[in-house]
Amino acid sequence: MNASGCPVVFGEVLFDHFPDGQAVLGGAPFNVAWHLNAFGARPVLISRVGNDALGRRIREAMQSWGMDTAGLQLDSSHPTGTVEVTLDNDEPHYDIVERRAWDFIDADKLPPIKDAALLYHGSLALRNPVSCKALDTLHDRLAVPVFVDVNLRAPWWTREQVERYIDGACWVKLNEDELDLLAPPGVDLEQRAATLQQACGLELLITTRGAAGALAHTRSGRRLQIEPPPADKLVDTVGAGDAFAAVIILGLLHDWVLESTLQRAQAFASAIVGIRGATPGQREFYTPFMQRWNLM
Repeated sequence: MNASGCPVVFGEVLFDHFPDGQAVLGGAPFNVAWHLNAFGARPVLISRVGNDALGRRIREAMQSWGMDTAGLQLDSSHPTGTVEVTLDNDEPHYDIVERRAWDFIDADKLPPIKDAALLYHGSLALRNPVSCKALDTLHDRLAVPVFVDVNLRAPWWTREQVERYIDGACWVKLNEDELDLLAPPGVDLEQRAATLQQACGLELLITTRGAAGALAHTRSGRRLQIEPPPADKLVDTVGAGDAFAAVIILGLLHDWVLESTLQRAQAFASAIVGIRGATPGQREFYTPFMQRWNLM
């Protein structure tokens, strides 16, 4: 793939509200775009924020991070997205407030994009037909390979809709619980993942397994299992999957071999669980990874 092309990232941007009172920028697509920008990949984030204080904070954060804001729409009718995060034995649980600005991404206000390399989106932004129409328009307009990052949050998904987008993807990432919900019956997790990959004709299916690492199945029939390195500390696991996805995309852009891509994605995700929230605010956080991966 052409590393000079830009990854287009579509979906929610919001603030995660934690039990200790902190409000941290989040949303899987935003987190992925944030990381990709730090790694020099020039993402274009397509999302929508309210004409309010939180929306201004998001735009200012993107500008200070050097991110392209051409795809960040402004909504005067709906507020910026928020999520109430609670932690139960270090596992995050989310109350995703509905009818927020990112539910109303406007197909008529999509920015021109000339050099797209791939399109990344999750499944949460499909919960509203307005944003869903914008995503379909983007699919048709760009005609590039698609990375679907499954994010099943009850009650904001239907099997029919999620399966439709998976069927149109090249690469899919999901976790064990999501695999249980979507994959055909089988003897074990590995067989079910392989069956889902084959049934959908995916170039790559990645099943993340938390502390057990990740499992990858390819179109050529390869199966790869990786385990995470020991984490120095655990603050929270919010955004670990997004960090993993960002590095997988980076590997696709740079044509890294799959083994290296998976190992690097796992290493970066293991570092993210050592901070509060999903988006480090210091470039220095990324420097060791960029040096090891020859991105500097």
